[in-house]
Amino acid sequence: MGRSFYLGTLLLLCCWGCSLQQKETSEVTVSPDALHHGMQQLTDVIVHDIFSPPVASRIYAYASIAAYEVLALHDSVYQPLAGQLNGLQPLPRPKLPVNHQVAAVDAFLLTGKALTFSDDKVEAYRQQWHQSLLEQGISEELLRQTLEYSQLASAHILAWAASDNYKQTRTYEKHTIASEDPGKWKPTPPAYMEAIEPHWFKIRPFVLDSCNQFMPPRPTLYSEAKESPFMQEVAEVYEVGKNLSKEQREIASFWDCNPYVMNVHGHVMFAAKKITPGGHWMGIAKIACQKENTSLTRTAQVYALTAVSVADGFISCWDEKYRSNLIRPETVINRHLDESWAPLLQTPPFPEYPSGHSVISTAASVMLTSLFGDNFAYIDSTEVRYGLPARSFSSFKQAADEAAISRLYGGIHYRPAITNGVVQGRAVGELAVQRIKTQRSALAESME
Repeated sequence: MGRSFYLGTLLLLCCWGCSLQQKETSEVTVSPDALHHGMQQLTDVIVHDIFSPPVASRIYAYASIAAYEVLALHDSVYQPLAGQLNGLQPLPRPKLPVNHQVAAVDAFLLTGKALTFSDDKVEAYRQQWHQSLLEQGISEELLRQTLEYSQLASAHILAWAASDNYKQTRTYEKHTIASEDPGKWKPTPPAYMEAIEPHWFKIRPFVLDSCNQFMPPRPTLYSEAKESPFMQEVAEVYEVGKNLSKEQREIASFWDCNPYVMNVHGHVMFAAKKITPGGHWMGIAKIACQKENTSLTRTAQVYALTAVSVADGFISCWDEKYRSNLIRPETVINRHLDESWAPLLQTPPFPEYPSGHSVISTAASVMLTSLFGDNFAYIDSTEVRYGLPARSFSSFKQAADEAAISRLYGGIHYRPAITNGVVQGRAVGELAVQRIKTQRSALAESME
């Protein structure tokens, strides 16, 4: 991982010449590529550090908001998110001249650095970027003033992040396995990992009024009776898994996005690191921005709003996961149908209902559709760097629907978790679209 990480950093550094255009001897204009490269750097660190999907969504959100708030503060068109997101106060304004474009990207990197483990990797990247800025023509004095302001802006966002209850949840008790209840979640092979983030619903949402604002219907009642609705759902997962087409296997693998897959060979067990679901949708946001050749501020807007939708989707989804605490298909099938059966995808370590992919993919697709339109066709190459071929989509909705059904193909979700998760994610995304106003004229109209 270290060699590929280093080579990736060198590649991004080579692209900086294309990311900056010399304006004056003391000023530079930063292209959207600088933020795209920064986002890829953050994703690489998130993969390297093996953050869980909910935690990764939080990192993406705060870092992206930091960049957007700096840019919106200096823009006549875009409206800051302060006063619109729960608890976010306006950024302080700089007291000295700064390059606000440089400050925005630097605030993104500083915030991401503070929220990840491998802060040395982010800092090394950041220092190399600063050197590139000097080589492109920014004066040392202006860069110093700009970096002082980006540190101030990042500290403001991080102080807000510190009040979201994340730190407190690190000390809460682990999830208790209800061994006496056959319908409750049990750890799954091969690693039998403990349930991750059982207290995530206690994290402060960004837009939602509460974690349970959009509670889905109750999952199908657990029953071991062969003809019961629940066992019919189990049978569907089993039969689909045994008869997968080549296309269904490709779809399941494309949307796997499990950040810590355990591989077992004899007595040796090792992990394969992958991108998270939120990271995949941030990659889709990048692809959409590049296709439309969006400005730096517009790019920051897309990243911030996508990240907020995904983050609130995780909070909403995790609230129900640990309320229903439903057993995974793999456990039931091995116990009652076929003890040797294994799902195509490795079962993630948390309760089944609802499907996280269904919730967050739909939420992200609703937001991206509001930003780019209903029939935005694109080629999703996000997973190419992780060894999977690109796939084409005619809309964000089509992609989200495919991500949702992929969980049935993968053998890790019953159908109600998927269909009800889509409804839940749509509600989260539509609320974010309705409440967040990023253009000043739109905000003024909403207040009339």
